[in-house]
Amino acid sequence: MIALGADHAGYEYKEKIKNLLQSLGMEYRDWGTDSTASTDYPDYAHKVAEIVASGKAEFGILVCGTGIGMSIVANKHKGVRAGNVESIEAAKYARLHNNANILAIGARLISWEQAKEIVKIFLQTKFEGGRHQQRVEKIHSLTNL
Repeated sequence: MIALGADHAGYEYKEKIKNLLQSLGMEYRDWGTDSTASTDYPDYAHKVAEIVASGKAEFGILVCGTGIGMSIVANKHKGVRAGNVESIEAAKYARLHNNANILAIGARLISWEQAKEIVKIFLQTKFEGGRHQQRVEKIHSLTNL
């Protein structure tokens, strides 16, 4: 399952992502927002990150104006590796090398066509593991501080 969340700036892309996921036969749950009325991005980022961190969703997709705020909030949750992605190549490596489990995108920074391809690549790319596994493990290790 994929958990979706957006603030007012990301609402329209989130709705399009729902249609994309349906066309790909992927299950999702929408955690809001439900309109373009001004709202606070942390509310949605925290909810999606909680769902992913708990294992109730394999991936999360967050959309706001830039993706920056959403990724900052999501990365406060243990077990979450949110990548703020603005290119297809970055989406590929976020999964391949970092095993990112949340994709954050900025609706004000990329076109819908770019966003659509980024979402598809992010969801289709498998984590490479190997030498990257020990690096990912260090992300959540407090002994590395």
